[in-house]
Parts: sequence; structure tokens; C-alpha cells
Amino acid sequence: MAQPLFQAPPGTRDLMPPVTDRMRAMVAIFADEATKAGFGQVTPPMFEDVGVFVRIGESTDVVNKELYTFEDKGGRTIALRPEQTASLCRVFVQRRPLTPWKAWYFGANFRYEQAQKGRYRQFDQVGAEVIGSSDPDIDTEIIALAWRFYERIGLTNVTLLLNSLGDAADRGRYTNALRTHFTEHRGSLTEQSRETLDRNPLRVMDSKRQPDQAIIDAAPLLGDFLSDDARTAFDRVQAGLTALAIPFEIAPRLVRGLDYYNRTTFEFVAPGLDAAQNAVGGGGRYDGLVANLGGPDEPGIGFALGIDRTLLACDAEDAMQGPDTTAQVWVVVTAEGIEGLEVADRLRRAGIRADRTESGRSMKAQMKAANKSGAAVAVVIGPDEVRDEQAGIKPLRGQGDQTTVDNQQIVQAVQEFL
Repeated sequence: MAQPLFQAPPGTRDLMPPVTDRMRAMVAIFADEATKAGFGQVTPPMFEDVGVFVRIGESTDVVNKELYTFEDKGGRTIALRPEQTASLCRVFVQRRPLTPWKAWYFGANFRYEQAQKGRYRQFDQVGAEVIGSSDPDIDTEIIALAWRFYERIGLTNVTLLLNSLGDAADRGRYTNALRTHFTEHRGSLTEQSRETLDRNPLRVMDSKRQPDQAIIDAAPLLGDFLSDDARTAFDRVQAGLTALAIPFEIAPRLVRGLDYYNRTTFEFVAPGLDAAQNAVGGGGRYDGLVANLGGPDEPGIGFALGIDRTLLACDAEDAMQGPDTTAQVWVVVTAEGIEGLEVADRLRRAGIRADRTESGRSMKAQMKAANKSGAAVAVVIGPDEVRDEQAGIKPLRGQGDQTTVDNQQIVQAVQEFL
């Protein structure tokens, strides 16, 4: 077969069934869990003024290397969203909803990064944010939302990693200690980590490159720099998770990949995936980000869960296979009228998945299509059935012989086979 004239851009792919069916079902489950917890759906634009995302932190790879930017016809510098927390904070600043504001989202994000299994340049996430509350019990609630979602889709091999980045002053002291530590070992760091060190020593902790690991393992721990207030809040989050029977592990070196995080920080990993790429979601507090975007100094916390990674984790556990979208009924018509359209529509309105072969094909061709479809039953309508206002009901999986019913009984007759 000749090569197509155009192909999907590098780092992207075409989503098709059954993947799209599983994604749709997964988002529906997340929407149900979020709605039960009082969250409303918000859909921000796929692109924003580049300044919205620069507030994520110019020392991060997301802004420094991976942002898709362009100048629109109005001369504005625009960026495709690499994540949605900053966008939702912008929505909050512009719309000023009542606090605490609880919002969930679903949609595509874009990052110009090295494509690999489960990681693409266009990728989908579900997530949730709460803006306007510093209550550590809200931290527990937001983590519980993600955990209950994983439970609903049948994932059991997921680990919750938990840490606290402390307040701004705590983080500043810790960053200085890291700068001293990594500078002493600068010559042993990878080139990428040396570049990161110059921008933000905290980001070196994100490195998964093997030559950096021993130096990272010997680095100071953030927990040694927490203020009393930050430590008390972190203790409360742990108590809340314990009360909800949500297991967690303290990960003292967890810092996450974005500069806006503080206090509670968390990550969900699926050990069944490749160890270097086993994070399926995560989030944390971002007190100060709303003010950074020109709004009031409202605290916030949220998370994002990667759909692609989550599907891989489901594959590893044989979980969340998605809905059955196979046709239940195949309508076969050899008459010249539009009876096939009418019967298929009636079945669909009754909640039955019904399909048909295009008009004019032979009975043999239509029955071949019916048998290949996976449908349980065929509704057969020929000239005699049209004359007598009847239809034939033919089982397709060895469930008996064809029977004839009046038109008014078609739906009821079909339902007996489903």
C-alpha cells in the first residue's frame, strides 16, 4: 500500500476505538466521582496568553523547553496549554466564583517533549482543583477523589506517594541547602542536571538519570526544613488519609515538576509500569499561584491524572476494559422501501445498539455482515414481511431458529435475545 500523503505529526497519534471507548468510559466515571464530591466541570480554552503558563515557573522544562507558542493574527503571543491548573487559576481570577471553588476538567494538553510509550506531545488528562481554602482536610479530600477514581476503574496496584514542600520560607532554606550540596558535586552531575542547577536546584531532584541518583540520594531532606505550621498541616493530611483508609508512603524527595507547588505534594505511581515512567498522576498545593496571575491571594490545591498512563496501568492489571460497543442487532432488508431505517431507529430509541448494511446489497452479503458484526440477533425484512407488516427474528449465535413477529413486537422480541 502506498504511503499516505500526510501522517499524524511526530509525538501524536490518532485515537480510535476501542481506546476512545475506554477513555470515554473512564472520563464518565471520573465525572461521577467529582460530581458526588461537589465539583463542577470547567473547560478552559486550549490556548492562552503565554504569560499564564510562564507563571508555572521559567526554570521548569515545561516552560523552558516544551511550550508550544505562536503569534496569532492579532500580534499576541499565544501558547497551547501544557497543563490546566494555571488555566483554571486564570479562570478564577477572571470570573471570581464563590470560594471554595471546586472544579474538575478533562481535555488535551500539549508539550514538545520526547515521545515514548504512554507519553505524547498531545495528551489527555482529567483533574480537579479547589481554590479558596487552606484547610488541610481539603488536601485529604482532593487526594481521596483521585484514589476513589482509581478504585472505581479497578486499579489495585497504585501507590500514593506523599510529601510536604513547606511554605515559601521553608522552601527557600531548602533550595539554598540543595544549591550548596549539588554545587559541591557539580562535576559528577549529568549535563542536563548542571543546567537545571543553574536555574533551580530543586528541579535537580526530579532527575531520573542514573548518574544523578547517588548525589540526589545524599541530598538534604526537605522535612528537616519544615516550619511548625507546615508540619502540623502535613500531620493533619496524614491523619485524614489514615481515617479514610487510604494507604500512602512518605516520599521525602518528592518535589514534582512544577515550580508553583508548596506544602502538600503527592504522586500516584503504578509499579507495574516501567519504573522510570510509572507516574500516572499527581498534584499538590499551589498557594500563591492565583495571586501570581493577578488575582487575590487565594490558596489552591489540585491534581491531574494522565489518561494514557492510566490506561497502560489498567492493561497491566487487566482492568477497565471499557464498554461493549458491538452492535446487538443487525437489520437485514431486501425490500426496496425504507423499512430498514425505520426499524433500526426504533431499536435505537429503545436503547438497543442496532446497525445495518447499506441498501441494495444481497441477502447473502447482508447476512455475512451480520454474522461478522458480533450482533446477537438479526431482524430480517423482505418483500413478504413488508406486505404482511412483519419481520423475521434470526438468532446469530446458535440460539434457535428464525421466528416471525408482527412489527409492533420487534423490540420486545429482540430484547428476549439480549
